[in-house]
Amino acid sequence: MPSHPPTPERLERFRHYLTLLARMQIGDRHRRKLDPSDVVNDTLFAAYQKRDQFRGVNDAELAAWLRRILANNLADAFRGLHRERRDIDRERALSADLDDSCTRLEDWLIAMQTSPSGRAVRSEQLMRLAWALGELPEDQREAIELHHIHGCPISELAQRMERTSPSVAGLLRRGLKRLRELLQEPDTGM
Repeated sequence: MPSHPPTPERLERFRHYLTLLARMQIGDRHRRKLDPSDVVNDTLFAAYQKRDQFRGVNDAELAAWLRRILANNLADAFRGLHRERRDIDRERALSADLDDSCTRLEDWLIAMQTSPSGRAVRSEQLMRLAWALGELPEDQREAIELHHIHGCPISELAQRMERTSPSVAGLLRRGLKRLRELLQEPDTGM
């Protein structure tokens, strides 16, 4: 089956997914200096410019291609922060970290679902999950990402978010409830 260059609309469907992955890689340490949405904008722009180089046919292959571009852009951004020379090993490690982040998201998604899904279906579900997380209030999204994706205990979350443990537990409860509602909506408007 021949590949077709992705359209701007098709690339845009991956924005929330890429933003989630970028937030996971940037972390608290660099968040003040490096905005995940800027890196994602650069990634989507680069993907559009290189669209003729895409050789895949489905969304799972497009997601993998976009993750590679995102990994390169994150490596460039981190290098710019530290004014360092290019380090191929670090770039490979960053690419592997992005793949690990994607795997953690897939594992969490599988845990939320009762029936197994195919790779293409899971890719679509990951995009829906990323979209739904992006629709949550910032504090709920942050609590869910740190607790369920990064495995951060509630007590540590409370310290990081400067809240009480019961308050963080409430954020998680409300956030997960809203996340389930968003994921059950038939048309997400992604």
